[in-house]
Amino acid sequence: MMHAIESFQLTKLYNNKRAVDAVDFKMSKGEIFGFLGSNGAGKSTFINMLTGIIQPSSGSFKILNQDQKSLDKVKHDIGVLPEYSSFFDDLTPLQHLRFFCRLSHIKKTDSECLYYLERVGLEKEKNIKVKNFSFGMKKKLGIAQAIVHDPSLIILDEPTSGVDADSILKIHALIKELNEEGKSIFITSHNMDEVEKLCSRIAIMKNGKITIEGTMKDLQQQHQSLIRVNIRHEAITNELADRLKPSIQEHANITAWNNQCLMIDVQGEHDIPNILHLFFQANIGIYSVEQSQLSLEEIFLKQNQT
Repeated sequence: MMHAIESFQLTKLYNNKRAVDAVDFKMSKGEIFGFLGSNGAGKSTFINMLTGIIQPSSGSFKILNQDQKSLDKVKHDIGVLPEYSSFFDDLTPLQHLRFFCRLSHIKKTDSECLYYLERVGLEKEKNIKVKNFSFGMKKKLGIAQAIVHDPSLIILDEPTSGVDADSILKIHALIKELNEEGKSIFITSHNMDEVEKLCSRIAIMKNGKITIEGTMKDLQQQHQSLIRVNIRHEAITNELADRLKPSIQEHANITAWNNQCLMIDVQGEHDIPNILHLFFQANIGIYSVEQSQLSLEEIFLKQNQT
């Protein structure tokens, strides 16, 4: 499998403190990967090593199948949005993209630059000086600058922080579009809901180490031994409930039950059909079945408590 990012025991020391501590990591090409951690966890240091801003103390990494010594070969194929982008106050968005393209030896026409401003929702502000921009507008310009050269790997550090709700939805849609075009996207964010919705796999970093990694389902299974299930059904008598209870308890723990809603904890999803079969046998109509899974926010809090 082709990997967009790989690291092997990657480590960064500052005054004998391990900001990044022997991290082994793999991100597959073509996926959206979410990278989480509290402030000071080591996320920015990890990104800065991958992008060549700082050098590792030990270990190694590969970007787009090139090792760190050959990073210059693939820099043109990487787009980076830092958490805080710096711009020239007296330049417009269009002038910024022109300047960035010249600086990077990329040939883009004005119409091509405008296309990327349209993708981030800045087409109407193309000729307004950046000194008049809000933080959220600068964030959009940073995203346009990160993608104007059509990179195959895009690293987005807090892509929606300080951005209004409508713009957040548009940025999410853009990230999905870019991924559908075949781009590999690495995201750091404090917005748990954003990461849960967008990312196919997620890693959480704490004290310089990756403490948990996988799909959302993998993370839930590692932190949740039982699955909570709520079954809404047509009203039944207490007598009928008492007759069903022993059979249900063979497959689940009954947490609560009134005459129209049963709440149970099961070991696995395979137990749910057995419970429903008991209801069907008793000719009890089922209105809805809902599983209650841990959210990414709950998993993140649990991970940081350990």
